Amino acid sequence: MQNADTDEKLIALLRENARRPVADLARQLGLARTTVQARIERLEGSGVISGYTLRATAATRPPLQATVLISIEPRSGPEVLSRLHSLSGVQVVHTTSGRFDLLAQVVAQTTAELDETIDRIGEARGVKSSESLIHLATKLDRT
Repeated sequence: MQNADTDEKLIALLRENARRPVADLARQLGLARTTVQARIERLEGSGVISGYTLRATAATRPPLQATVLISIEPRSGPEVLSRLHSLSGVQVVHTTSGRFDLLAQVVAQTTAELDETIDRIGEARGVKSSESLIHLATKLDRT
């Protein structure tokens, strides 16, 4: 097995369960435990693996989620991003290509809280327009 292939398989196993014991990973990969441990340390050291996280179930996530597509005025990106950063309901912001400039993922406990966050986004200086998509049900989640 080539190094790149082995690393990809190791990363795939860690994505399934990052808490899997190194001995189990070694058994799955057909490698020595010390070899797998060294590979993990190398992947962490090089930044390929930047950390491990908790994947919460739907029961622990805020009940409301939305995607807000945002068009902004030219050269207003830093100001709009600063405003989005200040809103606790905004979890993730991506730049995009196409009709919209930014995509914000928003969470809230209530519809009033969601409405308030979406309003604050639309009022931000530099925002030309926005379109909100409220998430109804998750059909596939590979994260």
